[in-house]
Amino acid sequence: MDDAPEPLRADTWLWTARLAKTRALAVEAIKGGKVAVNGARIKPSRTIKPGDRIELTTGPTKLEVIVKGSAKRRLPASEAVLLYDETPESVAAREAYVAQRRLAAEPQFERGGRPTKRDRRRIEEALGKQRRGRRAR
Repeated sequence: MDDAPEPLRADTWLWTARLAKTRALAVEAIKGGKVAVNGARIKPSRTIKPGDRIELTTGPTKLEVIVKGSAKRRLPASEAVLLYDETPESVAAREAYVAQRRLAAEPQFERGGRPTKRDRRRIEEALGKQRRGRRAR
């Protein structure tokens, strides 16, 4: 983190702060309207400076951070968290979502299509059919 942080492009800042996996994904999120700075939708070239409030929607959760600084290059995760402060409302909402997901039952998926070899053996066993195999010589 620099002593006198320079303003950075929004897509670059999201990438250096590790809020987006790649710059391309950051641009896609911004163009898709999932990022707002100080309550307004932005373009990827918008400059981010300390004190800006960024709202980032990722899936069902909304992350709100206040920018503290910037970096010229992508930092390790342990240093990247020093570039912003997450708001208490955002932390509470994220933790509530995580708790809700833990309590929710795992979805049960039915497999469709052709049965696997293991499935066929179980079906044959249940129906009482003999397993076919090589003959002993």
